[in-house]
Amino acid sequence: MIKVNADLCVGCETCVPVCPVEAITMNDDKAVIDQDTCTGCECCIPECPVDAIKNEG
Repeated sequence: MIKVNADLCVGCETCVPVCPVEAITMNDDKAVIDQDTCTGCECCIPECPVDAIKNEG
């Protein structure tokens, strides 16, 4: 399961356009991943400049 650590997320939105299923949205300047839509492809993980996105299995 891909999760965003909201405490680390800086709201840069670099993860949003790389998601192939549009599972990432911004809420209160933080990335939010819709777990029902996310396929777990991990495309967003290397895009995050502050390592706020992790695969928590």
